[in-house]
Amino acid sequence: MLRPDDLYEIVDESVATGPAASPKVLVHSLDGFMDAGQAGRVTADHLLEVLDNRLLARFDVDLLHDYRARRPEVTFAEDRFIDYTPPQLSLHLMTDDAGVEFLLLEGVEPDNHWNRFAGAVRQLIERYNVTLTVGVHGIPMGVPHTRPLGLTSHATRPELVTRSNIWDGEMRLPASAATMLQVRLGEAGKDAMGFAVHVPHYLAENRFPGAALALVHAVSAATGLLLPSKALLDEAAVTGRMVDEQVEASEEAAAVVNALETQYDAAAGSISRGSLLAGATPSAEELGAEVEQFLAELNRDDGN
Repeated sequence: MLRPDDLYEIVDESVATGPAASPKVLVHSLDGFMDAGQAGRVTADHLLEVLDNRLLARFDVDLLHDYRARRPEVTFAEDRFIDYTPPQLSLHLMTDDAGVEFLLLEGVEPDNHWNRFAGAVRQLIERYNVTLTVGVHGIPMGVPHTRPLGLTSHATRPELVTRSNIWDGEMRLPASAATMLQVRLGEAGKDAMGFAVHVPHYLAENRFPGAALALVHAVSAATGLLLPSKALLDEAAVTGRMVDEQVEASEEAAAVVNALETQYDAAAGSISRGSLLAGATPSAEELGAEVEQFLAELNRDDGN
């Protein structure tokens, strides 16, 4: 039977471990079940690009990944295959703009060995003296891109939840490796939390940097890490202008966005703070062929 430490290898042995190590935050973004607007993926890529970092550990993806369910890409060039891109799941040591170290776990969501994966992450948490784990991703919501993006926050202890969510009560949802990880860490008495940014459902399949910007700000506020965001801010401004132009060019798309704005504003001013779930908004069928064309044109015009 595989042990949790059979799932990963330590690449850099020089980093301090155990109680002697400085307390750290671990941020994780796992590509797989749901990440509207590529919010978590863009967040991880941004942090790796703008902050000093080095590889600490890598997971054995061959044991964790279902290649037939999520096939990696390869390039066919004239008469041969090249540039096979294997899936990866890696742990990095990061340094924020204030010189504070933290960890980033990013890559493909495990398809197999979820409990062993959770055990492996717990081992790494204890090895590097992690005191708080934070997950990030995006979820599609019936909200307009012209309003501030909302966030759903969750944690293993109520004291860690610093913002109000837009709905109360319980709901049953399909689990992911990230949500299961939070459950297991809570059962082990470890502090863990997460943020799901609300991405306009008509942009959920596109790269939407404004969603990653919201996640970076949320992680900074929750952890005290000084995370740069200017590159995301600039990209979000460009994307926002492009979406505005597409909407203005289509009466039907403009009508949909206006309807979402009216609903959003009414809910924001409501004492009951009613749900903004996409189920309360026009369905995909009701949006019609014009909106589908709008999204297709958006994909064609946006090189990202």
